[in-house]
Amino acid sequence: MSREVLSTKKQFIFEEAAKLFRDKGYLATSMRELATKVGLEPSSLYSHIKSKEEILQKICLDNAEKFIEGIEAIDQEKQSPVEKIEALIGLHIKIATEDLTSVTVFNDEWRHLGEASLKEFLSLRRSYESRFRKIIETGIETKAFRAIDSNVALFSILTSLRWIHYWYKPGRKLDVTTLQTQIIDLLLHGLKKD
Repeated sequence: MSREVLSTKKQFIFEEAAKLFRDKGYLATSMRELATKVGLEPSSLYSHIKSKEEILQKICLDNAEKFIEGIEAIDQEKQSPVEKIEALIGLHIKIATEDLTSVTVFNDEWRHLGEASLKEFLSLRRSYESRFRKIIETGIETKAFRAIDSNVALFSILTSLRWIHYWYKPGRKLDVTTLQTQIIDLLLHGLKKD
């Protein structure tokens, strides 16, 4: 799957739609409202996009693809399981902080995808989670990690990263590098002081 390169106008429409989806929710956003937001008549909007579903599909599947491409690259590296988990945490932080609006829609609105798109999205998510889990299991087998249920570890890590796009704003005192360092330290070493 390769991401479609959008025209400047279509990209603008997608960006404004993502903001509306983020602020109002996918279901509460109308095509008429989107047309007004981008300065088009509703009928003209359809010459650029087929439907509201097309926008949600592109946002969700493009972000899912970013995660898949990221884990494939990390998985191919000759690194220890600890280094791979650190890289995956970094991947989540990078994606979340580079496009806050798109990631918010990806995380919050995916359930509204049409049947075919939802099936593809869930397949990509399961594939990502399976690969992530395998890295954790390798770490457990090699004694790099404590013996803990790999699902508990996987979903604890993933859930611990799902807030970043809500909280992070460019210009915060805590820059992305420091944020990444602190989250990695907290997730891999805990809060308790040695």
